[in-house]
Amino acid sequence: MTVNEVISVLKSTIPLAQAEDFDNVGLLCGNLEREVSGILVCHDALENVVDEAIAKGFNLIVTFHPIIFSGLKSITGKNYVEKSILKAIENKIVIYAIHTAFDNDFFGVNYRICQELGLKNQKVLMPKKQQLHQLQVFVPQDFSEKVKNALFKAGAGNIGFYDECSFSVSGSGTFRPIEGSSPFSGKQDIRENSAEVAISVIYESYKKNQILAAMKLSHPYEEVAYQIIQLENENQFLGLGRFGELEEAMDEEQFLSLIKDKFNLKVIRHSNFTGKKIKRVGVLGGSGASGIGAAISQNCDAYLTGDLKYHDYFQGEGKMLICDIGHFESEQFVTEHLVEILSQKFTTFAVSKSTEKTNPVNYFL
Repeated sequence: MTVNEVISVLKSTIPLAQAEDFDNVGLLCGNLEREVSGILVCHDALENVVDEAIAKGFNLIVTFHPIIFSGLKSITGKNYVEKSILKAIENKIVIYAIHTAFDNDFFGVNYRICQELGLKNQKVLMPKKQQLHQLQVFVPQDFSEKVKNALFKAGAGNIGFYDECSFSVSGSGTFRPIEGSSPFSGKQDIRENSAEVAISVIYESYKKNQILAAMKLSHPYEEVAYQIIQLENENQFLGLGRFGELEEAMDEEQFLSLIKDKFNLKVIRHSNFTGKKIKRVGVLGGSGASGIGAAISQNCDAYLTGDLKYHDYFQGEGKMLICDIGHFESEQFVTEHLVEILSQKFTTFAVSKSTEKTNPVNYFL
């Protein structure tokens, strides 16, 4: 299996279109046509991780954080980023990053945090403002199932945990072929009446080209009558952060002890105690100050994230316990989670979790 084939499966499982606009996800370096000898999954593709891939004979690194985040003008090995990329290129190793595509995924980073905490009734904390479109296409009655199936196969009609969703209305259409046309039915200069079906499906905007291509290929008409409507609906199954509920409410100190145990933490920075029981919990892996307001609006009793600044803790205003458990610490399950996903997808070569330390933060206690 080539790198390109592996990446195609990765993209269908964790679409890059889910990533934030600022992010540098996808292929960072390497030749897509090489055969994959093994996949090494890591948090950060540092030089020591590349060394590990070389030692194991693996030529594909799937990293959570992109090692290249801003434009490089040259690669000479003058810093940790360039050293890693240069060594990967010299040893014919491909690096592929997923970052916020996995952050925003319904079964991604924040889902796993909630699972570790045992949270029930999970929902997305900040639904992504991803454009949804509605396609309506008019099809001869006898071809409606063929076109519908082609649309579904191309990815249309997926709504949450349902697929092949559509709505159809039967009616009568008219058309008159004029000079230059090659009509599927009817004669030139004579108006025709045709029994047609109007098929409506919803799709994510990034699927537009593949869906329109499938529609036109499966449609019998020379000129396909269709319309696209941009929707304002939020995608409730895609976005940053999650919130859910503990099985039983607990005291704040008891809750902090639970976090410390589940995340194997040495220290937790938190806001002043509110005196409330903790039942509903919001989470956002990585740098999550942007989710504090959303967690409060969802009536969360506690919020877990990383990289908080001094003034961020005031935003709780006595309504919510705010906890900074660390950037890496909040994302620590990412590589294990990715290995589980990739191991199910690829069984003909090894998928391994990197054993190299990449977290630069240490504690002196």
